[in-house]
Amino acid sequence: MIKDNPSKPLRRSLTASVLLTLAACSNAAQAATYTMFRDPGCGCCLSWAGHVEGGMEAEVASVDTDDMSALKAAKGVPQDMWSCHTMEVEGYIIEGHVPAEAIARLLRERPEGVTGLAVPGMPLGSPGMEMGDRVQPYEVIAFGPDGQKVFASYP
Repeated sequence: MIKDNPSKPLRRSLTASVLLTLAACSNAAQAATYTMFRDPGCGCCLSWAGHVEGGMEAEVASVDTDDMSALKAAKGVPQDMWSCHTMEVEGYIIEGHVPAEAIARLLRERPEGVTGLAVPGMPLGSPGMEMGDRVQPYEVIAFGPDGQKVFASYP
């Protein structure tokens, strides 16, 4: 007769616990936090957040603040890149009406020397600024310690 080792059930239980913990950590790492800071009186910010939620399959938390200038300065957004809202995701800053596809590309490629992306101003036709057929060409600018460069152009 083969005797069962009394420590086997304990080892199995510990192994299962470790595997469950690793799976939970893996899922938590995949679930990025998207936090958008906005002036409470701005409506286009919420439209843009809806665009990001749909395009990134993510939930955007909206935080109202009355001093966007101070927030942008504290987050390191160059003043010539300022727009109406500022978002943080996975250590990056997203300023203004940046399309979801550009954000996805940034998170996928993680280019060296880039702190964030910006669409300066509020160009018509950019996500959250749709006005029928009216569209202004615009650029998504990557910014960081290495300076600024065009990341994408629309349309």
